[in-house]
Amino acid sequence: MNPKNEFATDPLLTDMYQITMAYAYWKSGRHEDQAVFDLFFRKCPFGGEFTIFAGLSQAIELVKNFRFNPAQIGYLRQLLPQADPEFFNWLSQVDCSKIKIYALREGSLAFPRVPLLRVEGPLAIAQLLETGLLNLVNFATLMTTNAARFRLAAGPDKSLLEFGLRRAQGPDGAMSASRYSYLGGFDATSNVLAGQVFGIPMKGTHAHAFVQSFTGFDDIKNPMLKTADGECSKNFVDWVKKAQKVVMEKLELSSTNVGELAAFTAYAMAFPNGFLALVDTYDTLQSGVPNFLAVALALKHLGYDPVGIRLDSGDLAYLSKEARKMFASFADFLEKKMIICASNDIDEQTLWSLRQQGHEIDVFGVGTHLVTCKAQPALGGVYKLVEVNGRPRIKLSQDAVKTTLPGRKDAYRLYGEDDSPILDLLVLAGEDAPQAGQPVLCLDPFDGHKRVRVTPKTLEKLHQCFWDVSETFENVGEPLQSLFEQRNHAKQSLEQLREDHKRPLNPTPYKVSVSQKLYDYLQELWSAEAPIPELK
Repeated sequence: MNPKNEFATDPLLTDMYQITMAYAYWKSGRHEDQAVFDLFFRKCPFGGEFTIFAGLSQAIELVKNFRFNPAQIGYLRQLLPQADPEFFNWLSQVDCSKIKIYALREGSLAFPRVPLLRVEGPLAIAQLLETGLLNLVNFATLMTTNAARFRLAAGPDKSLLEFGLRRAQGPDGAMSASRYSYLGGFDATSNVLAGQVFGIPMKGTHAHAFVQSFTGFDDIKNPMLKTADGECSKNFVDWVKKAQKVVMEKLELSSTNVGELAAFTAYAMAFPNGFLALVDTYDTLQSGVPNFLAVALALKHLGYDPVGIRLDSGDLAYLSKEARKMFASFADFLEKKMIICASNDIDEQTLWSLRQQGHEIDVFGVGTHLVTCKAQPALGGVYKLVEVNGRPRIKLSQDAVKTTLPGRKDAYRLYGEDDSPILDLLVLAGEDAPQAGQPVLCLDPFDGHKRVRVTPKTLEKLHQCFWDVSETFENVGEPLQSLFEQRNHAKQSLEQLREDHKRPLNPTPYKVSVSQKLYDYLQELWSAEAPIPELK
């Protein structure tokens, strides 16, 4: 497993306070204390009630490659000129051989407060990992969840293409967006580098510039095209002109843009087995679709199967339905259904609206709103200390949502009779695990009056160890899955979730509960740690 981005495994890709805390830990002799940190989020993004965890593979790459080289140590000496020189000697020996990483499987459903990652190991080293892990997990999880929401909005029978390279936040954002949109349910990308690096299927046609570059058939220097069986060549331009007359008569049109027709002809000659035309350069219904049909009929005469059209502006629902009517007029000649692809600044709400309007679109190309996560630009994941040397630690807040759940915890997902998840249950590590078919009391972490008793049909332990270096310095944790396996897992996980948790408007909240023992543990620690205010 090799890093795809040199920055992603650089230990200096961190906040300065991680370095200063590491020095303070070292200076006080606490750097080897055994710590446990939880990486989690407090609220599902996009106003929803589910999240899909991603970024684990990249996180493990960071941990695997985490070490400071001499040049980095030299730079840190400049930043901390007052620091004891022995600190830098210690820092030069730092690696993650004493770190353990427990995590959800990549592509799993995730919910607030349930740790995405649990990091165990020496306090200073685990602290140094904070920013890098958050950077690699936050956007990956947000992006995957955003893609999954687009998938739900489009419907399972539609194809989704990621077209966001030109709008993404730099090359790093673009590559991450392509990778995690595919994990979240998109079918292909236009990003050629992502296709090469990650093995994501590639899709792409032409832009308006190609159409605009043609003024007429004189721009086509060689009008000949081999038939699909390869037996002979025919004057394809002549066949297009003949087909155009048929189309114009059938659709009762007097003229179309001849430059556009020439452009479609040239593109079809370059890609006779994959002819898909962008039809809105001049006028979609008066020129673009008729010109496509003329070229499509000529291709059929030579034995090829045209693919379809792309809409990139206007009323997509109306245009798709009108284009489908035009295709129906030539169904006997075309013999197969033409694909209608649509783009044009599509967001999640647009997809839901198009479904309500009964559109005829088969494929959606989505860019800006997908790759920038425009509806919510950050997940808000946090990394909190929950245990040191076996002693639980807690962060208190007047805002209950910011109070952490102390101690090393295990998480279980409880499933009902219909095999959909009922709730996630957090228990103290070492506590008796819940059992299938046995009732278990589940409490709200901060309100003991909110409680339910659940008898799960089945259950799943959520965290597995993905990084644990043995004495031979090899990882003995669970093997990481491929991107394609992660994608399938995300799809299956989302299918198991009840529809009311997934609906776009007012979804039913998904419960995350704690055991009685963890609830009592939290209350006891809260009472011990919280100052008691005095009234005068």
